[in-house]
Amino acid sequence: MADTHFHDAKLIWDYHQMGHTPRPCSAAVGLGSHDLGVATTAAGLYRVGLFPLVVFSGGNSPTTRARFPRGEAVHYREHALSLGMPDEAILVEPKAANTGQNIAFSREMLAEVGVEVQSLLLISKPYMERRSYATCRKLWPEAEIVCASEPLELDDYIKSIGDERLVVDMLVGDLQRVIEYPKLGFAVEQDVPGDVRDAYGRLVHAGFDSRLVAL
Repeated sequence: MADTHFHDAKLIWDYHQMGHTPRPCSAAVGLGSHDLGVATTAAGLYRVGLFPLVVFSGGNSPTTRARFPRGEAVHYREHALSLGMPDEAILVEPKAANTGQNIAFSREMLAEVGVEVQSLLLISKPYMERRSYATCRKLWPEAEIVCASEPLELDDYIKSIGDERLVVDMLVGDLQRVIEYPKLGFAVEQDVPGDVRDAYGRLVHAGFDSRLVAL
């Protein structure tokens, strides 16, 4: 990847992260994806007492079916258990197919077990913090949202995934959703600085576009 492309990707990577300081919350939601780092982060935050109960949410998508054949949430649970998290602190929501469903179905599940959520620790991939925040603010406006993710720099995340083009494509795709989804009623509006928009345009023009959605 050219240095200019990495610089643009880093701008977008930094923008996607909300910069919240994790703190104790009523409950947590771990958003399903290809990334077991979500479950690793959840286990670590539970260990230091930041929430009593997590919902791991996610079924399968074309990008996760081979990696997590039993479903994203099921594999997250198994990974968290292997890290010492107790089973009674985990709920599994196995049907959600997108971020909106992750949040809506998790909200329903927490209500069903009698958890009153005033604050929510929303755990995601590093580059998905802002989009998950914007989605949750739309669907769960009364909850105070604290975002968390695995504390990795972009180059370390690329190494962990092993495919730099795929990572940049995902950064670009999530930014498109941050920009466009509020117009469709899926999320609240987020300010996108001009340099981030410019970086997005350059990367799309350079062909980092496999994760863009048709709107």
